[in-house]
Amino acid sequence: MRIILIVILGALLALPCLIWLSARMTLDRSLSHTRASGALPYLGPGTSNGLVQIEVSGFSFRARVAGLDGDGPGLILLHGFPESSIMWTPLLERAADAGFRVVAFDQRGYSPGARPAGVDQYTPDLLVGDVFAVADAVGFGEFHLIGHDWGSLIGWAAASQDTTRVLSWASLAIPHPGAIPDPAAPPSTPTYVKVFRRPGVAETILGAGGRWFMKTLMYSTMPAAHVAEYDALYAEPGALTAALNWYRAFDPASGAPGDVQPVEQPVLYIYGRKDIGAFVNEDVQSRMPAFVEGPFETVGLDAGHWLIQDEEEIVLGHVMKHLERNR
Repeated sequence: MRIILIVILGALLALPCLIWLSARMTLDRSLSHTRASGALPYLGPGTSNGLVQIEVSGFSFRARVAGLDGDGPGLILLHGFPESSIMWTPLLERAADAGFRVVAFDQRGYSPGARPAGVDQYTPDLLVGDVFAVADAVGFGEFHLIGHDWGSLIGWAAASQDTTRVLSWASLAIPHPGAIPDPAAPPSTPTYVKVFRRPGVAETILGAGGRWFMKTLMYSTMPAAHVAEYDALYAEPGALTAALNWYRAFDPASGAPGDVQPVEQPVLYIYGRKDIGAFVNEDVQSRMPAFVEGPFETVGLDAGHWLIQDEEEIVLGHVMKHLERNR
C-alpha cells in the first residue's frame, strides 16, 4: 500500500513538470512566423491590398490592408485574444468592396516586430496610442473603428479619447468598461483572467501538448487557415507571454483598463447570449445606455464569444449597415 501511495504521489508531483516540459518542447525556435512577417513588403505608395508591414514609432506592425487605393472612409479593425488580424478577413473584404479603406493590424505583442519585453509595455494608454499611430501611418485623419474582445476594450478607450478622429465605433462581445460591475464585488474577477495574469502558469497551460487546449477548444469553430496562423504565432518563444501581458498590465481590482469615458460617436454593440464571459448579463446590458451618449444600437445573437465565426453573415450585415449609416 505504501509503495502505491508513493507512486501516486510521485506521479502527481511529476505532472506539472511534464506539462511545463511539453509546452517548452513544442515551441518553434526557428521563428518561422517572425521570418515570414519580416519578409513582407512595407506599406508604401501604390500598396492597396494584402499583407504588409507598417512602420510606427520604431515598431513594425504586421497588417492586412484592403482598398487603400480608393478615396473612401478609413476603417481600422482591432482583434482580441488569442487571435490576430486574420479573424477580420470576411469583414476586410466586404468593407473594401463597399469602398472603405481598411486596415487590420496585429497589435502590440502579436506582431513579431512590435513585441517589446516587460508588462509595462502593454498598458492601455500605449495600446490606444498604437491605434492612432497606425492611423497616422496609413493616412487616416478620421476613421471608423471596430474591435473584438481585447480589441473592443482598447476601442472603447480610443473612441472616448478622440471624438473628432473616430467617426463611429462598433464593439463585438465587450460592453463599455464602465458598464462592467466592480471586479472586486461578487461575482469576482473571472477565473480565467486570474490564471492569465499569473506569469508562467498561463503559458504552461495554454502551451501544453503543442497548444492542445487552444487548438482543440478555443479554436474549434474557426477556419483551418486561421488556426494555422494562430498556432504559428503562439508557437514562438515569447509570443504567448506578450499577448498575456495585456491581462497583466492592469489590475482587475482597479476597475476598467484605462480611463474610459462615455462615448459620443454612433455605437453598435453586438454580443452573444451564449458567451461564457463575465460581461453578458442583464445587469451589464441595462448599464450600457449611461455610457453611450450618441446613437446606439445593441444586437444580441444566439452565439458565443466568437461572433464572426458563429454568425458571420448576421454580424457582417449589422456591421455594414452601421458603417453605411455613419459613412
